[in-house]
Amino acid sequence: MKIKEITAFPIRINNDSDKGRKINTKNINTAMLATKDMHKVKDIKKKYTKDLKLVNIEKKPNKSKAHLEIKSMDTYDSTIKDMGEYYIDESSNTSIYSKSHETTIIKVETESGIVGWGEAQSPVSPNTTATIVKDILKPLTIGKNIYDVESIWHNNYSAQRERGHYTGFYIDALSGVDIAIWDAIGKSLNMPTSQAMGGIHRKNVTVYNGIGGSTPEEVADMAEWSVSKGYKYLKMHLKEDIEQTLDIVNEVRKRIGYSIGLMLDVHMGFETYNAIKLGKELEKHNLLWLESPSDPTDIPGLCEISSSLDLPIANGEWTRTKYEMREIFEKRAYDISMPDIARTGLTGGKQIATIAQLYNIPISPHVGGGGIVAIAATLQYSINTPNFLLMEHSEQGHAVKAAILSESYDAKDGKYSLPSRPGLGLMIDEDKVEKYTIDPSI
Repeated sequence: MKIKEITAFPIRINNDSDKGRKINTKNINTAMLATKDMHKVKDIKKKYTKDLKLVNIEKKPNKSKAHLEIKSMDTYDSTIKDMGEYYIDESSNTSIYSKSHETTIIKVETESGIVGWGEAQSPVSPNTTATIVKDILKPLTIGKNIYDVESIWHNNYSAQRERGHYTGFYIDALSGVDIAIWDAIGKSLNMPTSQAMGGIHRKNVTVYNGIGGSTPEEVADMAEWSVSKGYKYLKMHLKEDIEQTLDIVNEVRKRIGYSIGLMLDVHMGFETYNAIKLGKELEKHNLLWLESPSDPTDIPGLCEISSSLDLPIANGEWTRTKYEMREIFEKRAYDISMPDIARTGLTGGKQIATIAQLYNIPISPHVGGGGIVAIAATLQYSINTPNFLLMEHSEQGHAVKAAILSESYDAKDGKYSLPSRPGLGLMIDEDKVEKYTIDPSI
């Protein structure tokens, strides 16, 4: 079944209630989006006080500022540079963020009329990804048979390897095409993509909700709100110094108790020594993992952190291929691998999971800024992966991501179930995709 056409849609979806992306806030992760019904948290507190045995503590003043400089333990003032559609905290320069939800949606059409949808995660400059698809991957891939999907992934990857493009935008674009092909394969066989990939290991997938804030009260409020939505696992996204981070973790634990699984992502916020120092304190709070504690390219440093702590280290959202993961697995640089399927593709993600299984390393796929197609692909991946642990989700950002659908695709009580539709199980509204498609940059 040959591929007839490939189209890339660079999309941008604005959201006025998305306070997590306004440039006057430190809450700069998609998991930290403001929720319209957070005002209900006071009622939630009353409802859950008995069940979770919450303890009220005196509100502490926030004396410290965000810890975004990895080489300094001093407080400082963040300097936000407004770049138009984007912004960056120049005190750290670790990530450019968009004020909107941005990604690249990819449509693959076969000669028999089957359409597959994919997504190349593009939280910044989706036009860059779309151009790569149009100029390079489309002519490379058209005419190929969808059932040669792994061959297509390998050949597309190899086509730019000598040029040095073995990660970054090119692999993101390649991965979006790969996901779309797998969606078409599932539809052509009238089965879920996970089954077409080799088999269904589970029909329900547990997801955790990402929460954020800069004070103990803000984060604890979001934690309680998430629990009220049925989540049994939560991940805090924090960019604070050690003292403030520990104050937040302590308050969250007091609010939700120990029956709720809790994780922490510090977004590369510390050098090796201070990551270990923080981790030693976090061991007391029974966290499921500490994520992205330091520079992900410092593999020896990550090995030192992992071996020094009685606390699992999770990492890997930046690594897109099995080739990047080889040294990490061989040296056991961290305990939990987090491939991002809209960066690895389903083919690349499965390769990583298979190698991880050899080292008895569980997989907890990252979603982050990925949109609704990335979520659906990650669900199919989670269903297919034997060494799966937990899947990332954002209850707060979901409505924005799902704006291109014709029917809902929601988690319920902290879980996703295997969709009844074949392929990825989504119903994409192409008119909405075109509505949110942005003009070319040049």
